[in-house]
Amino acid sequence: MIRIGILGYGNLGKGVESAIKQNPDMELAAVFTRRNPEDLKIRMENVPVLNTDSLLDMKDKIDVLILCGGSATDLPKQTPEYAKYFNVVDSFDTHAKIPEHFEAVDAMARENHTTAMISVGWDPGMFSLNRLYGNVILPEGKDYTFWGKGVSQGHSDAIRRIEGVKDAKQYTIPVEEALEAVRSGSNPELTTRQKHIRECFVVAEDGADKEKIEETIKTMPNYFADYDTTVHFISEEELKAEHGGIPHGGFVLRSGVTGMEKENKHIIEYSLKLDSNPEFTASVIVAYARATYRMNQEGMTGCKTVFDVPPAYLSPLSGAELRKNLL
Repeated sequence: MIRIGILGYGNLGKGVESAIKQNPDMELAAVFTRRNPEDLKIRMENVPVLNTDSLLDMKDKIDVLILCGGSATDLPKQTPEYAKYFNVVDSFDTHAKIPEHFEAVDAMARENHTTAMISVGWDPGMFSLNRLYGNVILPEGKDYTFWGKGVSQGHSDAIRRIEGVKDAKQYTIPVEEALEAVRSGSNPELTTRQKHIRECFVVAEDGADKEKIEETIKTMPNYFADYDTTVHFISEEELKAEHGGIPHGGFVLRSGVTGMEKENKHIIEYSLKLDSNPEFTASVIVAYARATYRMNQEGMTGCKTVFDVPPAYLSPLSGAELRKNLL
């Protein structure tokens, strides 16, 4: 059994707990929280809930620690720190900062002979793989990625960390005309702003400066500054009633040509329609936790991404079973 630890018990942490239940070669060793452990009720029985101060005491009882914090402030600190002591997996999703995050984590993991898997989920993650496959299959072509319509956990988390914000949900919405132009094979040149809009629903604290909150959101680099963004201030009751779910999805397309004269056009399209963004993300993470454990057992240490993982390492099935049933 692969022994999994969960650090952080928000939506993603709960999703990891559910995913472990569906993987018979895994068990949940412990859940770690910055909150009072006595106040936290998890759904699995006979699993200890501990304060993060107890993490190092569990070093020999955890094979892979899954980090379920946010990309804005948690993971840049947590992943390098805990890669000193554990094999780790995170879902760091600030695309522009992945290279520097990789370098920081890789240094710690190599020094301490651990294996660290970063930026695991559906984007970055599954979408990243499909962009790679599209590029190598159709080297003459263009990539297009569309997200949504759906709730972005990372962007919602970034809004909630703004002073004066009590709660928030952010929806990423593809521009339909841009998506159809890509599907037509016309290879349009699209700016970031032309492909998506961002819509934010914000519950402000009493007395908060709403104009300042809106300005902070719209100018936030890496999150909103490059998009047409709309901010709606609503009540806490409205947010719970009308925006209680966490759906998401999106599309990765590669439009390319083949032939001696480039006469034949091709479109590769991969799409996701998700009822629960965190539960799907967690399911991807758990599969990569298995791969992380196997790679570490074989002496492959340092920081890794989805590009470095042989697909067979993700499956609990043997090579013979995979060849018989899926090849």
